[in-house]
Amino acid sequence: MRVIAGEFRSRRLKSLPGPHLRPTPDRLRETLFDILAPRIEGVTFLDAYAGTGAVGIEALSRGAREAIFIERSRAAADVIRGNLQSLGIETRAQVFCAKALVVLERQKADIVFLDPPYDVAAEYAAALGLLGAAPPPLTIVQHEVRLDLREEYSRLRRTRTVRQGDNVLSFYGEA
Repeated sequence: MRVIAGEFRSRRLKSLPGPHLRPTPDRLRETLFDILAPRIEGVTFLDAYAGTGAVGIEALSRGAREAIFIERSRAAADVIRGNLQSLGIETRAQVFCAKALVVLERQKADIVFLDPPYDVAAEYAAALGLLGAAPPPLTIVQHEVRLDLREEYSRLRRTRTVRQGDNVLSFYGEA
């Protein structure tokens, strides 16, 4: 896995072996950040269910001021910290090793990226419902094609979807 573009372009990122992590494919990350390009500079980017941290690190590489990573697995959170340290950007990031729903309630960000495990469908609705109470300017959800997310979650309304293979990015803004 590597950083696609920006300050850390082509730098390799460490990952954990095994089926427990499902990293966002390079092509999908590239599509996501092509869409975000006009609004990524200087933002606080929150990467929930962060895995290796590749999405949040890509945001930092492309100009985000700060990134917040939430990852329940201690081993994965350690990988994120190691990736940040190898790039020399640990001071621009916070890594929380906790359940995403607990930390989402307390952290504010300009852009929130949600990528829960595909086999925990209830987590999508819970996270979007929580964010819908006090919406960030932009929430993006990566999910599988078969998962049917609602158009609205409280004050969040879906504004765009982008499908790539079996993956979908759903974009939500304040209704």
